[in-house]
Amino acid sequence: MTLGVAGATAAGHFGLYDASAFHVATGSTCGDAAPIRQARWYFRHEWIALPDADAPMAGYTRGVATFDDVRRWAATRDAEASIDFPPLVWVSAPVLVRDAHLAADGATLTVAGAALPLRPTAKIPLNRSYYDAASIAWLAPLRLTARGTQDGASFVLRTAWPQDFTVGPAAAPPRALPAAPAPTLALRALLRELPQGGARSPYAANTLWQRDTGATDWTGKAVLAFMVNGAQGDDDEAHAGHFAIVTGRVDAEGHIGDWLVNNFYSLDIESEKGILAAPVTLDNYLGDLNAGQSWYRPTYMVVAVLSSARAAALVQSALNRVYNQFYRHQLVYYHPSTNCTSISVDTLRALGWPIHARGPTGRLLAWASFPYLALTERSIAKAQLSFDYLCTDQTRLFPAAALEEVYGGLVAFTRGERPPDNDELARMLCDDLDALAFVRIPQFPSSRAFGAAPVVSIAEYRARVPRDPARRQIVPVPSRPFPADLRDDDLLAPPAHPSDRALVVWGTVSVIGIPFLLWRAWRRWRRGRVAS
Repeated sequence: MTLGVAGATAAGHFGLYDASAFHVATGSTCGDAAPIRQARWYFRHEWIALPDADAPMAGYTRGVATFDDVRRWAATRDAEASIDFPPLVWVSAPVLVRDAHLAADGATLTVAGAALPLRPTAKIPLNRSYYDAASIAWLAPLRLTARGTQDGASFVLRTAWPQDFTVGPAAAPPRALPAAPAPTLALRALLRELPQGGARSPYAANTLWQRDTGATDWTGKAVLAFMVNGAQGDDDEAHAGHFAIVTGRVDAEGHIGDWLVNNFYSLDIESEKGILAAPVTLDNYLGDLNAGQSWYRPTYMVVAVLSSARAAALVQSALNRVYNQFYRHQLVYYHPSTNCTSISVDTLRALGWPIHARGPTGRLLAWASFPYLALTERSIAKAQLSFDYLCTDQTRLFPAAALEEVYGGLVAFTRGERPPDNDELARMLCDDLDALAFVRIPQFPSSRAFGAAPVVSIAEYRARVPRDPARRQIVPVPSRPFPADLRDDDLLAPPAHPSDRALVVWGTVSVIGIPFLLWRAWRRWRRGRVAS
């Protein structure tokens, strides 16, 4: 291996895990031991890090709904138990380099004094934009961590990450939030204080609160962070953004690239960016040339710095169980109510953090608009989708709404509002919270339009989407059916959606009620004719 180029597990850590406890393979070459067969199928062409055989692996319970499984597992788990390992970590590429520098022409990558010929990994055909001259000009002055593949003397670049995007080890510079009547609204103002939500602004990390203002060294402390990626600038289905939970530790240089991002994304479509649902290192999650969120929009994180790793370990262990159920399709992605935000928030609530719910946008509106949408859109499926969006709690639907309520809950802990003893995760956070930090990560320049801050309601979403359907930018993607031979025999049927009831009611009205009303009207008209 070329000097300065190391294996993917030389990253030091994958979140809270020592990377040396993993080995790298592809889903098709890892053998039958781990992970579960469904996960091996999804990652059959991808580089993944697998826990070694002696690692304590996260499990799952057969024949049980996912969040019931999480609740039962958490109720019997020792609060101080060690962390369970995930089924896999998506590392994207087998090798990485640190302290690298990209040449001004983008032709070479200098590592440990040696200049490696460089070329970017191939653009996925469905991806409508990509790394270009603007990307090279932006990256060239920066110190980089890069992941890729060696092809002879050349380095094929898969991920580029600015290594000086850090949090700590000294406490980030303090700043006050914008004035607002509530912490949730103050955080919203912070996300929106810069043009385009900071998409073109410099990286920033600030301390919003610290328990001990004299304790400025965060080295070695665990973090539990909550990430929202903003609105995309050229995709009218992506104005609400994306939500993920992050775990890790503050290292001696404050690097955040090896924190672990828990990303949930539909398994039943082929993403135009090649995104797969998985625990993934933050540098890959944001910097992968195809799948990286930072190539599409700005990103925000609320970071809870903790005196103990127990809360972060509990959350990560639970999410690992959720991944097992997700890969085997006990938990099925459905954009209105089983999405990146709801899966994350439902996990936190199942662990004993009752994050404040805002309620649905409007059930009455959902019922009233159902027949109108079915007629105007000429699609029952679209009417059902709209119904379910309107009936879903907004903190399970909108990433920014979830982030605001998470932040509001953390602020309540800083004010001494102690949760009940049976709210296990909330109690841990209340006891262990040392500091709150806010991180803003800009969009990386490329051929893609710049994004903006995410919307926080259906009204805001509709205000951004062109009224003329012909002007809406939507990326069609192919489906990826779940193979029948991977379906375990214990899977429970998915729960009914709220719109299923609406379909029955409005269907009954249309088949029976409307003809009956027309018949009554005809009878009245006939009686009137006879009387005259």
